[in-house]
Formats: sequence, structure tokens, C-alpha cells
Amino acid sequence: MGYGEVARAAGFPRYSRMVSAAMGRCPDPLPWHRVVRSNRTLAFEPGSKSYRKQASLLRDEGVIFDGLQLIEAPRDETLDQLLWGPQ
Repeated sequence: MGYGEVARAAGFPRYSRMVSAAMGRCPDPLPWHRVVRSNRTLAFEPGSKSYRKQASLLRDEGVIFDGLQLIEAPRDETLDQLLWGPQ
């Protein structure tokens, strides 16, 4: 899910840049690794430590990459299911 998609789902469609700041300031741990750029690439420099960590966490969850881009997932899930996984 992209930053803009999270902002729209939360009811703030013009605040995609605030998603990262809000996630970073949240007192509870959030699944930050599930939020990507609108072009379905990771927001970190390819090859960096943060990039490798996010890619690893996503691959552990079954996400498939086509080069640097994530393969689109089905959209029939709620925001909670997309961010937190199945309950």
C-alpha cells in the first residue's frame, strides 16, 4: 500500500507525506515495512541497510518483487488487513 493510499484510507487524501511522520511518531510499533511509494518501489536507496531490511520483511510475508518493484496485491482487503495482516 502506498503512502497516498494510506492517507486516503484514513480520510486525509492530501496528506501522503504525513503518513511517514505519523508512523514514526506513533508510540506503538507499526508495520512500517508494508508502506511503499506509489510506483510500488521501496522508499529507501536500493542496496542500503534500510532497503534490505524492508525488502527482507516483505519477502518473508510472501511479497514478490519484479526488479525493484513490488508485484501488485489484490485490493479486496480492508486497510487494517493490509497493514496488520489476517487476524
